[in-house]
This record gives sequence, structure tokens and C-alpha cells, in this order.
Amino acid sequence: MEYTQLGRTGLTVGRLVLGTMNFGPQTDEAGSHAIMDAALDAGINLFDTANVYGWGENKGRTEEILGSWFAQGGGRRDKVVLATKVYGNMGPDGEVWPNHDKLSAVNIRRAVDASLQRLRTDHIDLYQFHHIDRATPFEEIWQAVDVLVQQGKILYVGSSNFPGYKIAQANELAARRGGTIGLVSEQCLYNLAERRAEMEVIPAARDYGLGVIPWSPLHGGLLGGVLKKQVEGGRRASGRAAEALSDPALRARVQAYEDLCDKHGVEPGEAALAWLLTRPGVTGPIVGPRTAGQLASALRAVELELSPELLSGLDEVFPGPGPSPEAFAW
Repeated sequence: MEYTQLGRTGLTVGRLVLGTMNFGPQTDEAGSHAIMDAALDAGINLFDTANVYGWGENKGRTEEILGSWFAQGGGRRDKVVLATKVYGNMGPDGEVWPNHDKLSAVNIRRAVDASLQRLRTDHIDLYQFHHIDRATPFEEIWQAVDVLVQQGKILYVGSSNFPGYKIAQANELAARRGGTIGLVSEQCLYNLAERRAEMEVIPAARDYGLGVIPWSPLHGGLLGGVLKKQVEGGRRASGRAAEALSDPALRARVQAYEDLCDKHGVEPGEAALAWLLTRPGVTGPIVGPRTAGQLASALRAVELELSPELLSGLDEVFPGPGPSPEAFAW
């Protein structure tokens, strides 16, 4: 495993991030534990989750699975940089009740304590805001964060799905208040097929020293050889990939992408991950394996070197938006 610093911090993390969203809904507890053991053995040390994972009536279940894994001991908790998120509604029995979601000081305090209990730990290394809260000022958010840092319950704070201007707003206020490091990471949708983050989000993250943690690096399976899999095994695309393939023009680009990867002798999924690792500002993409085999494939991407010819070809198939503001102003 290769390592880097998370943004401007001294925190060392691997170039791949283990995503746990499938733990519970698609992978049972034993299988989830096996994947986490394999990830740790491979040197992956940043594990990402969220309080709402497990979804619906099972929200919180994914954090519980991580907690039962930590409880096995063997230095598991000490080796892991633990990241979770707050924002989604965690009201009892699926009830939408005031102050059980978003980023009020009341909910942040409640959500941290609940996550700590499910995770069976005394602190969260990276506490991430899952979405912007248009109703809560950052003055309130940072005050709540300061208390939690002083209590030792959280160490760093990151954002997820923030626009560039909110990253700037949050960190400018943090700097004016003093005593807080501000946001240190941004978790955003970013992959070959979805490059809009290059216009504002990633430049803002780089300017303010945030590590970029892309989620959905294969765009819901679209970049994982989906067309080839359909031909060979009859497996049909679903979710984001199926929606994208309904567009004939995008389907043609995916076919061109798979043909390009085949020409260079690389697996599409591994090429998509390796491409992200070449992008400025990227700490490491989140991989969310459902099986040990999927984890092994992701790990190969860290060692995969993409030739200049292949990188140029990828840009031709999936061109980025270009720099801001030229991309939309000129």
C-alpha cells in the first residue's frame, strides 16, 4: 500500500479508502469482518462509514458491524483511521423528528455519542458533514466541533458533497475564529464519467488544503467493465450504471472506454481507480467491496501505472469540463 497525508494534516492514510456502505445491506457481518481483516492486512487504514448506513429501519447497522469488529481486539482500532458522517435523520423507528438530523449543535452532539456507542470506541478520527445544512450557520457548527475536540470525541472534521463556495465559507470562518483547523477533507462524487468536481470543488479543496476522497469511483459499476460483463455473463446493470446506459451517447463512450482498456491490456475498473490516483489533490478513492475478490481487484489499481497514451485516451473518451471559470464563462 502507498500512503500519503490527508490534506494539510499530519495524518497518514492509504491511497485506497475502505467504504463500508454495503456492510449490512449486502454483506453480512461475518463477510464484512473478513473484508475488513483483508483490507487491514493489505495496508488500508482509512475506513469510511456513516451513521445512516444500513438504511431505513436498519440505519446504524453498519456502524454496529464495525464496532463488533473493533471489539475483537488485535489492535484493530488502533490501526484504523475511523471516519463516519453526520446529517441524515436518525429519529427512532424511522420517525422524522425535529433535531434528529442535519448539523445543529444539538444533533451533532447527539449523533456523535450515538455513533461512538455503535462503533464501540471512545473517539472518531475524522467526523464528516454528510451534506451542507442551509439552516445552521457555521458559527454554531464550529462551536459544537470545538467542544467535541476538547472532549476528545473527535480529532478532525471533513465535509462531504459540499460545493466549493461552502468549503471556502467554512474554512474562512474557522480561520477567523481561531483555535480550530477547519475542514481537512472533502468527500465528493468524482470519477472518469463524472468530472464536474474539477470545476470548483477540487480547486477549493486544494487551495484550502483539504484531501479529496472520491466516492463512487466506478460510477455505480459503469466503469467496471459493465458492457463486457453483460455480454459474457448476462449480468444486467443496475442503479446509476443502468440509468447512464439508457443514454445512447454515454453508452457509446463506455464502449469506447472498455475498448481502450482492452487495447492496453488493463481491466476497466482498475484503470478507473488508477486514473483517480493520478489526479491532483486526490488522497484516495473509496472502494466499497461486497466480496474479498472485489477488494483484491481494487488493490491492484494502486500498483497500476497508466501510460501517457492511455491517460490521453481516457481524456478523449471522458473529457473533463476544463478549468473554472473558463469552462462556463468563455
